[in-house]
This record gives sequence, structure tokens and C-alpha cells, in this order.
Amino acid sequence: MLVRQILKSKNDDGVVTIAPDATVSDAAQLLSARRIGSVVVSTDGKNADGILSERDIVREIGKRGPACLSEQVSQMMTRSVQTCACDDKADAILARMTEGRFRHMPVEEAGQMVGLITLGDVVKARLSELSMEKDALEGMIMGH
Repeated sequence: MLVRQILKSKNDDGVVTIAPDATVSDAAQLLSARRIGSVVVSTDGKNADGILSERDIVREIGKRGPACLSEQVSQMMTRSVQTCACDDKADAILARMTEGRFRHMPVEEAGQMVGLITLGDVVKARLSELSMEKDALEGMIMGH
């Protein structure tokens, strides 16, 4: 299965972004309101400057206390964002996410973000694919 197919199966309205100069508190409110686990940090809404996850925020609060919530997102975001392309295979993306220990990956096409996939999206797609393969094999065995 390709990343393109995973994006088509998602019911969302694109990539949720936040400006680098927004506060971490603003980011936390956005994550909560949208019920998402990460937000792409972007100055133009088209290119990823960084990414900030719930885990990043919680980890920093644990280290430094709630004062870090007033900092700018750019101070806490992960700057080296791993991205993928629409024609990448889901298995390869799953391996990259597992190896890199991250759960969210922007999808780029022609140099701009066109979506965001999560580890859960990839696992769900893979399980669906395995279920279809199982049904096809059972059908062949039973002569359907």
C-alpha cells in the first residue's frame, strides 16, 4: 500500500500547522481542541519548519515545570522533521517511524506538505491490507 492510499482513506482537512512564534500553551490548546497528537510548525502553512508533539510538551513540563508553556513553539519543536512522499510504500514508512521512534510524518509532494500520516494510520492500513489478503486466500482455498 502507498502513502497516497492512506491519505485518501483519512477523514481530515489537511495538515494542522502552527506558527513558530506561537506559545507552547497555544500549541497545547490546539492539540487538545483538534484531538491530535502533534502539530507541524510552519511559517507559511506549506513547508514544515519543525514538529511539536504532546510528548514533547509533557517531557519539557516534567523537566522544567509549567513555565515552559509561555515559550515559543520554535524553542521546543523538533527541527529535523522526517517527511515522506505520496508514492512511498507504507511498509517502508512503518519501518522509518519505528526505527526513529516517532509517530507523525508530514507527506510532501512537489516540495509542499499535502498531508500528515500517523503510525496509527499506517498500522490501520496494513491491518486492512492483511485482512483483504486473508479473505482472498480463504476464497481461493474454498473455491470461491
